[in-house]
Amino acid sequence: FDSLNHDMTLAEFKFIWYMEYSHRMWGRVVGLAYILPAAYFWRRGWLSRPLKGCVLALCGLVCFQGLLGWYMVKSGLEEKPDSYDIPRVSQYRLAAHLGSALVLYSASLWTGLSLLLPRHKLPETHQLLRLRQYAHGTTALIFLTALSGAFVAGLDAGLVYNSFPKMGERWIPDDLLAFSPMLRNIFENPTTVQFDHRILGIASVTAVTALYLFSRKIPLPRRTRMAVTSLLAVACMQ
Repeated sequence: FDSLNHDMTLAEFKFIWYMEYSHRMWGRVVGLAYILPAAYFWRRGWLSRPLKGCVLALCGLVCFQGLLGWYMVKSGLEEKPDSYDIPRVSQYRLAAHLGSALVLYSASLWTGLSLLLPRHKLPETHQLLRLRQYAHGTTALIFLTALSGAFVAGLDAGLVYNSFPKMGERWIPDDLLAFSPMLRNIFENPTTVQFDHRILGIASVTAVTALYLFSRKIPLPRRTRMAVTSLLAVACMQ
């Protein structure tokens, strides 16, 4: 308000305040949804030894996620001398917060599906091994693309260029390597951050499509085939 939003009304402030408040409350509800049932199941003796370790890891990750959220918001409230830029949180902390949330969500889903659905006993053929390795590589690429999106959001890099597939009138912008040292551009130059996110997004869709086409050549269980098809559909929609 002091440096930028002089005309903000109380109603406009309440809107962003309630957005933040709701996010915090929702996060605390998620934490309770993990910890309270976990304590109950543990006390009743319903958890196997491997599952106890998994539950402890998930509950620890929930707490770590909340701590990261506080650490991220703190960066947006720090006074920055001689700075008249838009107040914003650190893009590094934002990416860490998002990445931690994705790991927590994926681990929760994996644990839940492992308990609910029996594992298929498939013959370990060379093609199946290659499919599994390619699926893991595609997962890592999608995760990296999502993290790059956090840098786009943290730097408001989406506002720099609004044309596609070219960025303005060029395929490769002039200011792609404007910062020094060069490595800074990947994380702090809005143009480079948006460029990287575009490339990673295209690469992710390409990898998912290739995974789907490769899976069509292998006899797979119905559930697995549905998962690969759904992955392609979600990638195209995204």
